[in-house]
Amino acid sequence: MLLHDGQVVSDSLERVRAVVAEADDVARLVTELALAPERAREQVRTAFVDSREEKVLAQLDGVPAASLRDVTRERLRIGALTEGGVESVGAVLRLGQRRLENLTGIGPQTATHLLAAAEQVAAAMRDSIRFRIDMDPADPVATRLVQTLYTLQRVNEATERHADAITRVSASHARAREDAQELTRRLRRLILWGERRRRAEEGVETLEALIGMAKRVGLVEDARLVTGLLAVPMHPIEVWEDFRVRSIDYYALLDSVAPTRRDRSASEGHLPAGLVERVERQPLDTTLLTASLRGYQAFGARFALAQHRVVIGDEMGLGKTVQAIAVIAHLFANGARHALVVCPASVLAGWVREVEKHSSLQVHLLHGDDRAERTARWRQRGGVGICSYPGLWWNRRELGVPDVLVVDEAHYVKNPRTNRSRAVQELAEQVPEVLFLAGTVMENRVEEFGTIVSYLQPRLAHELSDRAAALRLVDPVAFRRAVAPAYLRRNAEDVLEELPELVQVEEWEEFGEVDGGAYRRAVEAGSFMGMRQAAYAVARPTQSAKVERLVEIVAEAIENHRKVVVFSFFRDVIDTVVAALGDMAIGPLTGSVSPEERARIVDEFTASERALALVSQIEVGGVGLNLQAASIVILCEPQTKPTTESQAIARAHRMGQVSTVQVHRLLVVDSVDEHLIRILDTKRHLFDAYARRSALAEEVASAVDVSEAELARQIVDAERTRLAIAPHILSTEDAPVPVADDAPQ
Repeated sequence: MLLHDGQVVSDSLERVRAVVAEADDVARLVTELALAPERAREQVRTAFVDSREEKVLAQLDGVPAASLRDVTRERLRIGALTEGGVESVGAVLRLGQRRLENLTGIGPQTATHLLAAAEQVAAAMRDSIRFRIDMDPADPVATRLVQTLYTLQRVNEATERHADAITRVSASHARAREDAQELTRRLRRLILWGERRRRAEEGVETLEALIGMAKRVGLVEDARLVTGLLAVPMHPIEVWEDFRVRSIDYYALLDSVAPTRRDRSASEGHLPAGLVERVERQPLDTTLLTASLRGYQAFGARFALAQHRVVIGDEMGLGKTVQAIAVIAHLFANGARHALVVCPASVLAGWVREVEKHSSLQVHLLHGDDRAERTARWRQRGGVGICSYPGLWWNRRELGVPDVLVVDEAHYVKNPRTNRSRAVQELAEQVPEVLFLAGTVMENRVEEFGTIVSYLQPRLAHELSDRAAALRLVDPVAFRRAVAPAYLRRNAEDVLEELPELVQVEEWEEFGEVDGGAYRRAVEAGSFMGMRQAAYAVARPTQSAKVERLVEIVAEAIENHRKVVVFSFFRDVIDTVVAALGDMAIGPLTGSVSPEERARIVDEFTASERALALVSQIEVGGVGLNLQAASIVILCEPQTKPTTESQAIARAHRMGQVSTVQVHRLLVVDSVDEHLIRILDTKRHLFDAYARRSALAEEVASAVDVSEAELARQIVDAERTRLAIAPHILSTEDAPVPVADDAPQ
């Protein structure tokens, strides 16, 4: 019996010791996990500084060493640098004190002054450089930064996922271990009785429960994974692929940790200081949000919440949708039950996907044959309802009054006489939180902008109306100040400093016999639209200079593993392009393709491991779709509005794009293309100079924005005259089309 009892005691002793040891291991992992975020952030900061310094030095390699004379009062022996083969400021910094002193004619004092002057130039460069992560797996410095950001993301996810478990282990382990220790000593346990024995046994049970809980919720596995990543980062191939897909999240994380020095005033839309302070005091609850917000996006969401009834007019590609979702998520976290999103039918499916992707909110598509049932379900259960403009008009009574209303592509309601505008206005008047989204809200006239504002803040719209004439004369700052209570706009180049380069190439071709004949017939018939698409009115690709060049560009892009998106206004051109590209093409996206099918085609294009060319009508693919998988854009013909082209390009050259984007415009000399390019360049210049920031909006551009009918008449007349071969008219340059008599000079 004694032997038996002794055996029992021995087994129990080993079991308790094992429990304590395993609990200690869990507690150690928990402590390491709790400390991991700061360790990971420090790794990111170090890697960022290394990467930034590499970029600064690369820039300084182009700054002549002689320029150091301009930043110091000291007399510097620049000639000694030149004689020693040191040509740039970057080379001075790379040499450092000791190696500078080794150069003939440079002593310790001169070397010190040279380095001090070079560091001044470097400091200025650090403040001005636009930092971006170049997608170059061969660069060890950039790779290290991406690896540390990947690790930090995993660490943050693990600590957030296991926050309750970490707290529980941290709070209970030490006391339970102290009690359980009493049963780990052979002699001590033989004389341990009563209350102390009970506490010791409870301590063992508590430790066992902590171990079981930590394993069950995955805390042990995750803690080992992320602490392992801090020591040995993920393989470069995997992190670069993750960066390619989720670069938005990487940059958001980097901005939150490292001194990237983003232009804060630009991210705040250059709003008045008092309004900025109010917005920054506005809380933003992100518990229902699964997206990582950039700083300017969080500011946009706070602006909407602080002001209640506003327009976010950010340039396309800046994430207006996710800002709206953040607003809805905050309101739902604070008691709201119903949100309604009204948008064009073409982006219904996109909205459903974005809400599901970026939040844990329930989403209901209030569209289709079973719309009534879905609407009733949404009214009963709550969540985010998404409907089209016609759907709002026909079903406004069944929809009721939601807690928050989001109106996407709000320029659709700039004409107050349309049914959709009346429906939006009627509903907006009853909803306490209203957010309009429109990247081109100021596209036409200040009066139209005032109409949109009137749905939100009638008093402000009335003030704008009274001052419309004066607004023509004021500068952009004055206009921003006037509309600040209801309007926030940021431009891509101001806030997306990491946006890759946009390279635009004009591909000028000459008509051949077949496409030239088609063009001449279109001119003779007075068909402006026929002239614009004549280059594609051929039976075989070899009969069209534009089609041949298009196929060459696509084939070369695919050979280099780069995806392409091809835009044309015309359905017939789209069909010709698809036939010419054959199995290199996917799509097309046209007006006859349902929103659901469009989303499926875009998903297939994005996910495809094989490079392809997505072919799309520009009015379909140029709005509401994210095509950043493509890094090459082909425009089959010039458009009649610069905004149409810029919107299409922004589908690819947008936040999340990591590759340089090339835009190829297919053009024919001595044709309608030359007239349109000249007019577009004038419009684009005026738009960039005035409209994007100013009180005039596109009021200035409208001075040159002749109607399409008038534009067509002028170009047709000019081409008819030229092709009649008048002796004094040899080219389109000799037959200019007037832009406008009152265009600003």
